[in-house]
Amino acid sequence: MKYTFFGKVEENENGFFVNIPFNVWEICDKAGNVPAKVRLDSATFVCNLVPKGKGYYNIPLTKELVGTLDKDAEHKITFRITKSEVEDSPYSSANPIRKIDSIECVRQPGDGLCGQSCIAMLAGISIEEAGDIMHCAEWQATMGKMINALNYFGFEHSEEIIYTLGKPDVVLPKCSIMMEKMGRYNHYLIGFDGKFYDSSLGVLNEYDFTKLVGYLEVYV
Repeated sequence: MKYTFFGKVEENENGFFVNIPFNVWEICDKAGNVPAKVRLDSATFVCNLVPKGKGYYNIPLTKELVGTLDKDAEHKITFRITKSEVEDSPYSSANPIRKIDSIECVRQPGDGLCGQSCIAMLAGISIEEAGDIMHCAEWQATMGKMINALNYFGFEHSEEIIYTLGKPDVVLPKCSIMMEKMGRYNHYLIGFDGKFYDSSLGVLNEYDFTKLVGYLEVYV
């Protein structure tokens, strides 16, 4: 899985770095030591992400690399870490659980089940069944667990989460899992064919993209 964002070169007493603007534990489903392969503009290198605390990391940069960069400009950064294992599944990309040609909104019965609700909408199953496959209860869904569920159900998807970080003029693909920040947690909903399926609010014809952190395209 690739993660893409735009960031600037920063410096402290330990050297140069780029801040990752999201919680790696929550989004990547990876804690502790995080080795990564990084592409910064046209430069590619490997490193260990440097922890800042509570799941946030930065990408360390060498002095030699920084010497080739415009430190005042924003740079496109993509990184990849070790993929999570996917359990045995009766489905595949050639035989998915269903063809995603429509979405039926699934309303969560209480708070903290938006991620399970998104998988339920895409797969055409119940929230309980989605939670069983994702191995998580209330407030435990992460983008990493949803990606594992997409793989389990045979849904093809982008290898990149696109981070829009509040930009107001986003053009979404036909189908995507959308991620917005809500207090300490992320809230997830489905964008499909110009409508927005929110397990808390129902079907929306309009969406305020300044709330959007990023999205993952699901191919249909």
